[in-house]
Amino acid sequence: MSLQTPARAVRPRGVTPASDDGTTPRGGISGVTTRSRILVTGLLVAAAGYFLLPVYWLVVASTKSTGELFGSFGLWFSQPQLLSNLRQVVTYDDAIYLRWAANSLLYAGVGAGVATLLAAMSGYALAKFSFAGRDTIFNVVLGGVLIPATALALPMYLLFSKAGLANTYWAVLLPSFVSPFGVYLCRIYAAASLPDELLEAARIDGAGEFRIFRVVALRIMTPALVTIFLFQFVGIWNNYFLPLVMLSDSKLYPITLGLTSWQSFADRQPQLYQLTVGGAFVSVVPLMIAMVALQRFWRSGLTEGSVKG
Repeated sequence: MSLQTPARAVRPRGVTPASDDGTTPRGGISGVTTRSRILVTGLLVAAAGYFLLPVYWLVVASTKSTGELFGSFGLWFSQPQLLSNLRQVVTYDDAIYLRWAANSLLYAGVGAGVATLLAAMSGYALAKFSFAGRDTIFNVVLGGVLIPATALALPMYLLFSKAGLANTYWAVLLPSFVSPFGVYLCRIYAAASLPDELLEAARIDGAGEFRIFRVVALRIMTPALVTIFLFQFVGIWNNYFLPLVMLSDSKLYPITLGLTSWQSFADRQPQLYQLTVGGAFVSVVPLMIAMVALQRFWRSGLTEGSVKG
């Protein structure tokens, strides 16, 4: 009977063997992975702190009086009086802030809703229908994405002035109805997530094109539509330059322009400093609510299993 030498296990180059207790010695793959995770986590925490620090300062500053706003440490509370400050914000100058808030909700809500619907219709048509000039239209849309909004403000003001729409709600609403980025995103998303077989099956079942778009396409495109709505809502809500160019009546101002007008008079009326800070704090609340309420619609795999392989 011959004795056979046991075969050695082949170990990939650069891999450190595990010890008897199942752990990997220092310097092995687990050590590198742990260091990488610590580094990435540290960078993410630093980035989060960088972005959240202004929000934290705003929360702290909104609880202070005008004197404490400049005479106390900026990153900590000093005799908080948040409710009193908010009451002054909403009651100052015959509750003009509430009028500005309602205007912002009108501009952002209606503008984002209409822009999302038009983008969904346009993107779906560009992705799923063949017609002359389709590529040319899509290229024009891509060109619109590259044009900054500030470059269009003055031409739009001249156009709206001749049409008699300057200094009206329509002067801010109508430009908000168009979202070239939304059309681009819907076109890409519809082409990738809407199988032609599914649409053809709906047509065979007797569904019209509008019903297919309303029942099938809109539901499948929900994640993209929510993204467009949020981007458009935040963009319109924070828009400052377009209302500045279009509006001269303070009763038509959105919150951004109204707070700037308060700040411009703060040198003569120091209490406006605190009102501006409190108003800025209130203005971010709708954005937080919109983000929390709509993020649940970001789901993937909505079409999984809808078409058999």
